[in-house]
Amino acid sequence: MIGTGASAIQFVPQIAADVAQLYLFQRTPPWVMPKMDRPIEDRERILFRHLPGYMWLLRKLIYWRLELLALAFIVNPKFMKRVEKIGRDHLAGVANPALREKLTPEYMPGCKRILISNDYFPALNRANVELVTDSITEVREHSIVTADGKERPVDTIIYGTGFRATDFLTHLRILGRGGIDLNDTWREGAEAYYGITVTGYPNLFLLVGPNTGLGHNSIVFMIEAQVNYVMRCLDLMHNRGVTTMDLRPEVQAEFNHELQEHMKRTVWMSGCRSWYPRRPR
Repeated sequence: MIGTGASAIQFVPQIAADVAQLYLFQRTPPWVMPKMDRPIEDRERILFRHLPGYMWLLRKLIYWRLELLALAFIVNPKFMKRVEKIGRDHLAGVANPALREKLTPEYMPGCKRILISNDYFPALNRANVELVTDSITEVREHSIVTADGKERPVDTIIYGTGFRATDFLTHLRILGRGGIDLNDTWREGAEAYYGITVTGYPNLFLLVGPNTGLGHNSIVFMIEAQVNYVMRCLDLMHNRGVTTMDLRPEVQAEFNHELQEHMKRTVWMSGCRSWYPRRPR
């Protein structure tokens, strides 16, 4: 298993008990938080059934509890100390001190994607699971070789090495004014006004565009807000009887400048290598 990110943390616990030996190759340890799941009690089900406002209130409480994390992400990263304590307490479930040290991140929580799991660390406690932190130098027909020269026999390799989070729409050919390909415009980094519209590309509306990924709450809320914005644009075009809407370049430039200046004070710029703070040119 290569990688210890959001994908690996889901399937490592599922396969650990079914394999003779699992080698987990880690480049950077993630911050792992406990998953706050619990059974829904019978009395709560009754309240949900007969008091619709109670379900609404509970959902609001869950939302705002998570939304308060934004203070630590974008206002003052020092607020992450509380989150770090929760992560370290959760990490205490790893019995082996040497293993626990390898799993302890050296960066602030939130700088990279925070992961949530109750069964990841127990899986690493298993006798048939080995965490490998030496870099991979070679993949052979029946083995993997690491920088320390050790060769580990394997018959299956699972890659959990991430995805191209900042390569927006690279699989599409979108031409704007003057026939300029959007991939060329974004070659040094993507930018968009509110992550939705791009100057020079009339009537192009994006959902979950640049700088709209979350690290603390539901992306569904962001999508709903973006859809609302797009619908307002379409209504405006309809009411004014126009067929084309484009963003003025100075508006996008000012927006992006302010965004990048504010980014400097966020947790994503606190000292790790992450795809979150990738800057446009």
